[in-house]
Amino acid sequence: MIESIILELEAVTKQFTSKQCPAVNQISFQLKQGELLGLLGPSGCGKTTLLRMIAGFEKPSGGKIELAGQLVSGEKYWVEPEKRKTGMVFQDYALFPHLNVSDNIAFGLYNKKPKPSKQQIKERVSQVLQLVGLGGLEKRYPHELSGGQQQRIALARALAPQPELILLDEPLSNLDVQVRERLRHEVRTILKSTNTAAIFVTHDQEEAMAIADKIGVMQDGKLMQIGTPEQIYSSPACKFVAEFVTQANFLQATKNGNTWQTELGAWQIDSPATMNQGELMFRQEDVILQPDDGAVTVIREREFLGREYRYCLQTVSGKRLHARTDVKTQLAVGSTVKLEIIPNMAQIFPLSS
Repeated sequence: MIESIILELEAVTKQFTSKQCPAVNQISFQLKQGELLGLLGPSGCGKTTLLRMIAGFEKPSGGKIELAGQLVSGEKYWVEPEKRKTGMVFQDYALFPHLNVSDNIAFGLYNKKPKPSKQQIKERVSQVLQLVGLGGLEKRYPHELSGGQQQRIALARALAPQPELILLDEPLSNLDVQVRERLRHEVRTILKSTNTAAIFVTHDQEEAMAIADKIGVMQDGKLMQIGTPEQIYSSPACKFVAEFVTQANFLQATKNGNTWQTELGAWQIDSPATMNQGELMFRQEDVILQPDDGAVTVIREREFLGREYRYCLQTVSGKRLHARTDVKTQLAVGSTVKLEIIPNMAQIFPLSS
């Protein structure tokens, strides 16, 4: 079965003032039916602005947006938010405090065309409540619900009109860690069960990895890379993606024959033949630490993270690096270690990247 394109962006740009750099800069991508896209990046990178343009809350300065094959934003053309087949889930839930759960969910159904009957609305509210696992709470009010329940009600309200696309802005950020981790799975399961395409904004790498089919990493208004979680993690397109997604380490490196020489040693790494200088990237979990009294790398800090230790290391040049090991590898602060990198897990980036 060929999956239809639900959303297509072409060179979408947003510039609030002529003196500022664009908040969103020439972003293009496609989203298929049932596909979940996570927009990942630091605060201020343009994630929410992009989401708001797709929803219709902001008008782009340039580019075009098509939803389910219909143009909703382009040169001298713009469709109002209420006329776009999208559902929105906000960071603060945005439930109406004076309406009970049933009326909150039914709110978007009253504007649907053709307008459903009261019985159809009642049945649809019951359906989505069962879908989000909150059947029986129809008469409760938002203040009588936990944060996790409120977020699921917000998702149910967005799903009730059966939109083509669901947009979620930091949907789990206000929840406790345990609730957030549980809801990651629930949100993905609910969206997949309805075959609804969705875009969610987050700055949490683990959240994006757990929920998304594809991840788009943004920096300064630009889409730096888009791909599956596995692609983003194992083959970052640039230094920023490697740093933000994997919290990778970097060492200055010079090519010497078939190897790359760093202050910690030399490794054979696949790289372009024309590159002679660069930065060797390696992830914290791809490091092997061996106690060595004659080594020059010193352990400065150690954090216990339950199933692993996270070490902060200092090289002879003063460079700070990080490594993660299982709890069986217990090394003392102040001790010296030999650092080995798993060669096939390392990557060389240009100095300017």
